[in-house]
Amino acid sequence: MPLHPTARAIIEQLETQPQLHTLTVEAAREHLRQFARSLPQGEAVAAVEDRLVPVNDGEIPIRIYTPYGTGPFPIVVYFHGGGWTIGDLDTDDATCRAITNAAASLVVSVNYRHAPEYKFPTAVEDAYASVCWVADHAAGFNGDPARLAVAGTSAGGNLATVTTLIARDREYPDIAGQVLQVPVTNHAFDTPSYRDCATGYGLERVTGEWFWHNYLRTPEDGAHEYASPLRAASLAGLPAALIITAEFDPLRSEGEAYARHLESAGVPVSYHCKKGMIHLFLGPESMDDIAGFLGSLFY
Repeated sequence: MPLHPTARAIIEQLETQPQLHTLTVEAAREHLRQFARSLPQGEAVAAVEDRLVPVNDGEIPIRIYTPYGTGPFPIVVYFHGGGWTIGDLDTDDATCRAITNAAASLVVSVNYRHAPEYKFPTAVEDAYASVCWVADHAAGFNGDPARLAVAGTSAGGNLATVTTLIARDREYPDIAGQVLQVPVTNHAFDTPSYRDCATGYGLERVTGEWFWHNYLRTPEDGAHEYASPLRAASLAGLPAALIITAEFDPLRSEGEAYARHLESAGVPVSYHCKKGMIHLFLGPESMDDIAGFLGSLFY
């Protein structure tokens, strides 16, 4: 398919801006914050509360979004994108609000510690610790720990599914499902989509390489299943997955391969590739998919 008009408009906007990998890390972070502030305000929800949760050697911020209605509510723990390097609670605020309303669920957005200051596996450890905290303290914010899912976008999708691997291995907590939007699943740049979409589609191959360089302590870390879940020896026993990719995204091939890998391990998978779209999209059609998937899990 040709580029969707929305995707083309995003690309035209990005062509007037610097590539992230050409900036300092702090400048890249501020650039994304400014871009997020330029977007329309997110949907209203019943309540929003910021808290700090304990992790190894410190605390990290979370933001709890409460839907309208009467709880206890199911819970989605959400991890933002940004190559483990940029992004925060504010950059994905509109997405979290939309999921809260679409799924009639609490959404707990997690601001894990970022690379390169905190390299792999710190973000993974923070992600898992935050999910455990949510499961342990759900009653304190009108949540139902028996209906718990994880979700994330791009690098956040990577953290979401890696968290399900750890939860399976450690037998806690019980995670009912995972929502992975344009996820990173493998430390590799030789896929068909990385070849076909290396430049000109919003996420440049060189930017992807920059993110991975920031994140990993050594290239060998990239082979670890908690960095590259596509390389996991077994995905058996993981929760049901919704995986959404975009046609003109360098990460499309690894997202599709991960869906196949999960299916071959006996995991129920709903896979959607959004035609004409690029990595930097979160359209209404995706929210419909998310609402349907989470609704089937929770209600």
